[in-house]
Amino acid sequence: MTTRQEQTRNGLNVQQMVQTVEAIKNDPSLARFEFRARNQWINGGENRSTIKDFYGAGAEDSSRTMSFEFINGEPPVLLGGNEGANPVEFLLHALAGCVTTTTVLHAAARGIQIHRLSTELAGTIDVQGLLDLDASVPVGYEQIRIKMDIEADCSDAELDDLLAFAQAHSPVCNTVCRPVPVTVERVRHANAA
Repeated sequence: MTTRQEQTRNGLNVQQMVQTVEAIKNDPSLARFEFRARNQWINGGENRSTIKDFYGAGAEDSSRTMSFEFINGEPPVLLGGNEGANPVEFLLHALAGCVTTTTVLHAAARGIQIHRLSTELAGTIDVQGLLDLDASVPVGYEQIRIKMDIEADCSDAELDDLLAFAQAHSPVCNTVCRPVPVTVERVRHANAA
């Protein structure tokens, strides 16, 4: 008799994971996803992003009945009112979540049980780049450090290999670490008569 513990590892359904990988091997087009976000400016540095629909596994997703909402703000020192985390903080959140999820997924695939996992991230930015005060200063993060505290049922060498693999295969980490084309295009609305 198979127990629930044997069917899941790190909270993931192992059988479903194997089936998903096999389906993608048999039809690579299922691996193509398009995620979407919409944003509306509110006032000053405050704006709201909503996320709901996406395309993946060969179809538009219909599993979400409600949108996720995220308020972007700025601290007073950056002319805001602490309406929410600022966008560069959300980037740290996205990076932490993706590296964590990638670690958990690949640990499960390798038969590694994780008992505890937490991360702390810190990124340094010089706002002279944002303000165009010094052309030699990068506009975004100069460096991001991730400290991962992890306990798992494997050797230190296996854990180090897993973390290096997770860093190399995390979509958000890869997006941050390599140049990705981003276009900004103005949408033109017809003038009302």
